[in-house]
Amino acid sequence: MPFFDLFKHDTDLVEVSAGKTLFCQGDDGDVMYVLVDGEAEIFIGGMVLEKCVPGALVGEIAVIENAPRSATVKAITPCRFASIDRKRFNYLVDEIPGFAIAVMRVMAQRLGRCNLRVIQSS
Repeated sequence: MPFFDLFKHDTDLVEVSAGKTLFCQGDDGDVMYVLVDGEAEIFIGGMVLEKCVPGALVGEIAVIENAPRSATVKAITPCRFASIDRKRFNYLVDEIPGFAIAVMRVMAQRLGRCNLRVIQSS
């Protein structure tokens, strides 16, 4: 089962209007999110790192590292996000091993894309 299926029926969703931010770089972060509906972008500084579509995971680094947000997430269209606090995150990692693999895959793919950008800009 794709990890997105775990959240598509959540009823307590965070709604973000088009043009508004879900969170900003530097904010405290103890919740990560899965985009359920809409499109959003991930920014660092003024650079767009990624366009997010339903199923995208955002905010995972702050939850895993217990650190401030490393990026900003802004809604392009009206968005709805399922939230995953640390307690839920730990439960999912313990009980659904495929969830942990999916989170690691997202992080590895983002790192690979960032590395490619650095190489291309050199």
